[in-house]
Amino acid sequence: MSGLLALLDDIAALAKVAAASIDDVAGQAAKTTAKVAGGVIDDAVKAGAKAAGAVIDDAAVTPKYTMGFPAARELPIVGRIAMGSIRNKMLVLLPAALLLSTFAPWLIAPLLMLGGGYLCFEGAEKILHWIWPHDTHDDHAAEPMDAMRLEQSRIAGAIKTDFILSAEIMTIALSAIPDSGFVEEALTLAIVAVGITALVYGSVALIVKADDIGLLMAQKGRLGVTRAIGRGIVRGMPGFMKLLTIVGTAAMLWVGGSIIVHSLEVIGFGAIGHWIHDVAHAVAQGVPEDWAGFLAWTTTAFLDGVFGLAIGLMIVPLVTHVISPVAEMFGSKT
Repeated sequence: MSGLLALLDDIAALAKVAAASIDDVAGQAAKTTAKVAGGVIDDAVKAGAKAAGAVIDDAAVTPKYTMGFPAARELPIVGRIAMGSIRNKMLVLLPAALLLSTFAPWLIAPLLMLGGGYLCFEGAEKILHWIWPHDTHDDHAAEPMDAMRLEQSRIAGAIKTDFILSAEIMTIALSAIPDSGFVEEALTLAIVAVGITALVYGSVALIVKADDIGLLMAQKGRLGVTRAIGRGIVRGMPGFMKLLTIVGTAAMLWVGGSIIVHSLEVIGFGAIGHWIHDVAHAVAQGVPEDWAGFLAWTTTAFLDGVFGLAIGLMIVPLVTHVISPVAEMFGSKT
């Protein structure tokens, strides 16, 4: 972007030599371009932040797809999943989001509620699994596969899961973009798509290689401090992965619940949102001003998360006893 602005400045300088009037136009164009660019980036950051729950979930889920493979294959697998993710976002989800925004904006709130419901379901299911552990069906164990077929299968499964999460991210981002022109909206979504993909899969690459990095530091480090840090990384990674899962689950429930609450307000059912706002405001009363905003936000996030958990717990039996059996029935016929 800095290169683009520098180019515009050069053009403006040449125009100034030619004619003062052209200089004025070019200068105004440069200012306008800079303003639009700044607005696009600012909108993209805000939109990406709205999708925090799905982003954290994506980063928490993806490392499992590299388990069981040689260390040399971990980064190539992550890279192929990332390429599949960016293709999904840029070639499928971004055009779909723009079409939705242009021709059916009334569908955004219901789709957000579906995405929020999915996040709530995922969070509630993980909590139920922690409370009542049960064996999960492993499709890869059903029949033996050679390493190449297993890798292809894992990558395909990861890209499919990522598509669902990416659809949520793009829909959430679309809803967070202020009213703007088609081009600015497209640029904002493109920045969100590329930025979030880089963030998620850059983090995943660091996570899956952290053990190897720590082991290398512990074995090859020249300083005692380096070796100690390496041993700490190796010992700490299992706990870090558990913490990441907990944070991801909490984020899913919080974001999923807040999406549903806000979408209900958009379509005219604001009672729950107003109640949460009133409770948060009441909790923050009497607290020093420096802490009042933080306490109100924390209370709102907590109540959104509780609401999200309640929604998720209602969805779990529906998915388990209705949707999954129907999907398996149709899947067995194909």
